[in-house]
Amino acid sequence: MTPDRAISLIQERFGLQAAGEGRSLTVERLPVERWEEFFGFAKDTLGCRFFSFLTAVDWKEQGLEVVCRVENLDAGVGILAKCRLGADPRCPTLTRLYRGADWMERECYDMFGVRFDGHPDLRRILLAQDWEGHPLRKDYAVDTPHAPYR
Repeated sequence: MTPDRAISLIQERFGLQAAGEGRSLTVERLPVERWEEFFGFAKDTLGCRFFSFLTAVDWKEQGLEVVCRVENLDAGVGILAKCRLGADPRCPTLTRLYRGADWMERECYDMFGVRFDGHPDLRRILLAQDWEGHPLRKDYAVDTPHAPYR
């Protein structure tokens, strides 16, 4: 699978623009309702079976964005997809497609408050279960008193 072929397949199937630099592709503005479908396509059709990472970015006024990268290690092609979330930060889980998404989605929930619909065990992974708020969000009050971390 070449990057040019992957770009044309993504455009045909999803109508999305994919930009490539070298062997890495970036898909901006992937609709949240097509998130799971896109990554199923990336895995089955484009051969991206390696789950590299998933995280979120808080753009303050523009809201949260989930960022995920998967790779086809045989062809040396990687796809980075970005999905802007609405006021209610929810996104379908990728754990059914990639086992590696499990803990990264939990971390994203813990730090940013993104809820991954269908996740088998969505609970805090880094902070105590009774921790209030999500520390990597721009609206998190850093001067809020907390009990010492145990």
